[in-house]
Amino acid sequence: MPSSDATTPAGATAPVGLTSAAGADLLAILFVGDVMLGRLVDEVLRDRPPVSAWGDTLPLFAAANLRIVNLECAVSDIEDPTAWPDKPFHFRSRERNVAALLAAGIDIVSVANNHALDAGEDALIRTLDVLDAAGIAHAGAGRTLDEARAPAIRSACGRSVGVVACTDNEPDWAAGPRRPGVFHVNVGAGDPEWDDLLDAVRRAREVVDLLVVSAHWGPNWGDTPLPAHIRLAHVLVDAGVDIVFGHSGHVVRGVESYRGRPILYCAGDFIDDYAVDPVERNDRSAVFVVDAGPGGIADVRIHPTVIRDFGAWMATRAERDQILGRLARLSARLGTGATTDAEHATLTLRPNQRDRRPQRPRWVGTGGE
Repeated sequence: MPSSDATTPAGATAPVGLTSAAGADLLAILFVGDVMLGRLVDEVLRDRPPVSAWGDTLPLFAAANLRIVNLECAVSDIEDPTAWPDKPFHFRSRERNVAALLAAGIDIVSVANNHALDAGEDALIRTLDVLDAAGIAHAGAGRTLDEARAPAIRSACGRSVGVVACTDNEPDWAAGPRRPGVFHVNVGAGDPEWDDLLDAVRRAREVVDLLVVSAHWGPNWGDTPLPAHIRLAHVLVDAGVDIVFGHSGHVVRGVESYRGRPILYCAGDFIDDYAVDPVERNDRSAVFVVDAGPGGIADVRIHPTVIRDFGAWMATRAERDQILGRLARLSARLGTGATTDAEHATLTLRPNQRDRRPQRPRWVGTGGE
C-alpha cells in the first residue's frame, strides 16, 4: 500500500490528560487486538450506527496519531457457503461495516489471521478491495505472496510507519506466487522457516522510519508467551523491528521490553460476540498506546477495556484494577516494570534503559537508517 497521512476519527475528541508528558515530538501509535465484526456484531450493526462498536473508547483513538488493529473477519458481501473452508467458525462482516473501521479512524489493519479466508478466496480479495476503497492500509494477505508480505505504510507527524503482518495459523491458506492467501510463517520451526519474514523485515526497514511486525500467533488461552514466540520476537528486534504486535489469543498477555523495544505478546480480543470464559475472562482487554520519539520508544500506556453488548467499553473501576494488576504481574515476569496512573486509569511500561542498544535518532525526513 502506498504511504499516506493518518486521520483523526470523525466526531471524536481527545480526552484531557492523554498527551504524554514526554513532549509533543512523540508519535502516539495505538494498538488493539482482534476486531471481529461478523456474526452477531454484524447483525446488531444493522440497527446501530457504526460508531457503536467502539462504545466509549473513541477518545483514546482520537488522541493517537496512528491506529493499528487486527481485522478478525472477512469484509465482503460475497456469500457462497460452497467456498467456505471446513472449520467450525466462519467470520464474515458485510461491506457496509467498513464504516465502523472508519468511525475509529483505523489507519492499518492486519489481515494475516485464521479468519481472513473464512468466506473463501474471492471474499478475501473483495475484503482487500473494500479496504483499499476506504483508504485503510492492510498487510498480511494478498492476491500473491509478494502482496501478502509487503508492508502497509502510513505517515503521521511527518514520520513513516510500516507494518509487516504474518500468522502461524492455517498453513493451508499460505499465499503463493499466483495464489491468494496469507503470509504464513511457521513460528515454532526455527530459523530456516523465518527467512521469508526476516527478508520482508529487511526490505521494509529500508523504506520506513519505524517498523512494526504484527504476528497472529499461538494458542487461544494461557498467560505465558510460548518460548518460540519469545525467541522470534527477540530475533525480530535484533533485525531492526521497533514494535512487535502480537494477537490471536483470546486473553491479553504481558509486555516485554527487549533492547528498548516493546513486545506485545498478545493484545487479546477487542470487539466480538464470543462466549466469556469465567476463569480466563476473554472479555477483558486493553488499548495499548506506544509513544515513540526520535530517540526510541518512550513508553507503553495501557488503558483497560471490556467487551460488552458487542462493543468495546472502558473498564469499570473494579474491572480496571483487576486488568491492570494482572498485566503488571505478567509484564514483571518478563522483566518489565510498570507504574499505575490512578488519575487516568492507565498502566505505563517503560523500556528497560540498561539493555537499550545505542542508536542514533531516526526520523530525519523519511526513510530508514
